[in-house]
Amino acid sequence: MSSPAKKRKLNNGNKTAAAQPKGLEYFFSKQRQNDAPEPAPVETEAPDGHSTELTDEELARKLQAEYDLENANEASTSGTVQVEATDGPENVGKTEESAEDTKPASAKQAVDLPTISKPAPDRAGTTLTLQSTGTAEDAVTSSIPLDESPLAFEPSKYVSQLQQHWATDGGNASYGLLTRCFVLVSATTSRIKIVDTLVNCLRILIEGDPSSLLPAVWLATNSISPAYISLELGLGGSAISKALKQVCGLDNRSLKAIYDKYGDAGDVAFEAKKKQSFTLRKPKPLTIKGVYQSLVKIATSQGQGSNEVKQRIVDRLLQDARGGEESRFIVRTLCQHLRIGAVKTTMLIALSRAFLLSRPADANFPLRQVSELSKLKKEELAEVWARAEEIVKACFARRPNYNDLIPVLLEIGVMEELLVRCGLTLHIPLRPMLGSITRDLSEMLTKLQGRDFACEFKYDGQRAQVHCDENGKVSIFSRHLELMTDKYPDLVELVPKIRGEGVSSFIMEGEVVAVDRDTGELKNFQALTNRARKDVDIGSITIDVCLFSFDLMYLNGQPLLDRPLRERRELLRSLFTEVPHHFTWVKSLDATSGDSEAVLDFFKSATESKCEGIMVKILDNLPEVPYTGNAPEQPPEDTEKLSTPKSKSKLKKSAKNGTAGEGEESKTKSRRKPLLATYEPDKRLDSWLKVKKDYNSSFDTLDLIPVAGWHGQGRKAKWWSPILLAVRNDESGMFEAVCKCISGFTDAFYKANKQFYDDGDESGEPKNVRFQKPSFIEYGGPSPDVWFEPQEVWEMAFADITLSPTYTAAIGLVSDERGLSLRFPRFLKKREDKGIEEASTNEFLAGLWRKQEAKAVSERDTKPPGEEEGDDEL
Repeated sequence: MSSPAKKRKLNNGNKTAAAQPKGLEYFFSKQRQNDAPEPAPVETEAPDGHSTELTDEELARKLQAEYDLENANEASTSGTVQVEATDGPENVGKTEESAEDTKPASAKQAVDLPTISKPAPDRAGTTLTLQSTGTAEDAVTSSIPLDESPLAFEPSKYVSQLQQHWATDGGNASYGLLTRCFVLVSATTSRIKIVDTLVNCLRILIEGDPSSLLPAVWLATNSISPAYISLELGLGGSAISKALKQVCGLDNRSLKAIYDKYGDAGDVAFEAKKKQSFTLRKPKPLTIKGVYQSLVKIATSQGQGSNEVKQRIVDRLLQDARGGEESRFIVRTLCQHLRIGAVKTTMLIALSRAFLLSRPADANFPLRQVSELSKLKKEELAEVWARAEEIVKACFARRPNYNDLIPVLLEIGVMEELLVRCGLTLHIPLRPMLGSITRDLSEMLTKLQGRDFACEFKYDGQRAQVHCDENGKVSIFSRHLELMTDKYPDLVELVPKIRGEGVSSFIMEGEVVAVDRDTGELKNFQALTNRARKDVDIGSITIDVCLFSFDLMYLNGQPLLDRPLRERRELLRSLFTEVPHHFTWVKSLDATSGDSEAVLDFFKSATESKCEGIMVKILDNLPEVPYTGNAPEQPPEDTEKLSTPKSKSKLKKSAKNGTAGEGEESKTKSRRKPLLATYEPDKRLDSWLKVKKDYNSSFDTLDLIPVAGWHGQGRKAKWWSPILLAVRNDESGMFEAVCKCISGFTDAFYKANKQFYDDGDESGEPKNVRFQKPSFIEYGGPSPDVWFEPQEVWEMAFADITLSPTYTAAIGLVSDERGLSLRFPRFLKKREDKGIEEASTNEFLAGLWRKQEAKAVSERDTKPPGEEEGDDEL
């Protein structure tokens, strides 16, 4: 079958010179004359969704009609399509045509164009056969032992062979290499093995194809951009299902049967690919760069026709995937649920080790010799790894973007200069410092004994990182680094005006809290959630906010992270101008462990002012003062009364700073540094402590039903965490989702819970779970990985109840548009004495919410006249 351009050339030139191609009738008339047995019929999908059987002749006629239609429409197809026909020993005809994405839908039932080739030796010579080329694995990469120890693995043994293999695809590393890495990582729960496998894969890319390293890192971390650059794939499950049906020739019933059996979309793709009988075009092997660029194109496709563009890209990715494993991980990537355990910390560790051992061919930075590292003791080797990890982690904490980190690593490797090249930068958020949790004031005073510290109100708002440059450009980021400048245009307008004399640029951190603009009264977090999230018109704002600043990390081009908090706070308060009810500093109290009464009064003041509790922060660097965070569980007499009601904290048993508890011996040397007052991005340290109001201080507990779970991250990857819980609706018989919970569980509980709600990944037999949403559960949030068969009741504690746009519990009882949810839910115990018919109801939940609101109104009404919350320092 000649292309339209070829036909025009033949018709306009020497017409007698062109041989007339023989049609299908010629071949099938010859076939009918032969007594050869018929080949097995091929199944295809009829328009009504039922499978029908086509003989070779019927299938070939169908394909011929589709190809003729393409020629008539002069629509090209991508790739090279070859169709060969033979009649015994005589080669009757051979044609070739170019293809493109825009072929008719009827021609897109599978991926690869079939090759009509010579029959097998044991069959009659005139029988046409179909040959599949879409399921071949990447044999070159499948034999590479990526899970070896990095000190035994030699990338040079494989790089030259891989480069020859990749040369046919423009020299770019194949996606098969990354798939091989994913398969090995998914097959182990050992964190050491996971890191080793990633290190070896990264080393091959560093030495064999450095340009593919960056997209490989993005794909392995299950993302395509940093958090502050919003790039969402925007793909629904229907796009993937449609692609699987088209590519693998499945009907709805067959696809549903596979999904019901396996549940995971990637596993469904793996099984569906194995069932693929033939393809419509020869697949072009996927490359790491190509897959990443396809994802970016999906995320950036907008406007009319974007859904069709996205669908074509998804179809092509699945068409070109070689074998079941590539299909599995392509689909998991499209679902944004890769499940290989390569979270941020693991990837940074792998990068630091890979660049100690390998470098690109055009780089000359020093490496650590494997022969030398192999001679080191285990503790000495750990120290070498740790120094490199600390540098890479610190760089990523200050500038969390692989697009900035990877090119510099390729140029200079892991060295101190990396901290300068990837340092703090305006309008790129740094990862925030975090505080350790304690719910007991006496424990906090014991930990910080001998130190000066600041107690600050922990406001019930949204943590914000505010950047402002010398031109007055403002960027505002959330705690999770999401850009929310458009959400607060009033703050954007205000921030340049608060700069004092001599201040040109800065990065400040604070809490955005909903307030009453006239009185300055604080409102709860729920009021803040009623504010639109983006594209807010400053003239339409109904929820006013105030920025309560508490830290300064950058000033006039100079990072302040290494300065103690006392200095940073002094700069913040002396160089910026307060604007009442718009911008001010957090209310604070400087104290020592001896000021127990003052600290208790301050804590009570915070909780009465609608705050969550207090933050306690070390003011000065005192490395010589011993850390007593693991003192025996026996509070001093003068601080015993500081324990908040109904709260009994348990001090940690193991030493955190190399100091053993009473009756214990320090078995291992800790690398924990002394508590310092510096700002440590992306670290949770005891130099900042959160003291929150007790969970049980407000209401009774709730008896909830666990109804679903997600695969955990990091250490919890093999368990269900978080877990979705629900209340009963007595009238409808439905279970209404009320919250997710990740607190209060022990490792033993996680293990038992995973065995009880078993998805069959390890045992091969699912138990007490289902993989599709039950009709009796009401929930409108992100889909969980597995649904539980409701049969248990768990007692749950919580801080308070809020209105929620996501959870449906008690919707219609307190609001026609929103349900109720729990803040800070915490598991207490299983209620073995209760069945699910005795779980808490939506009516009971609504009653608790009304009680909470009535109490808030009563406290406000009984407040002495003229006393304003926080008036002293606000």
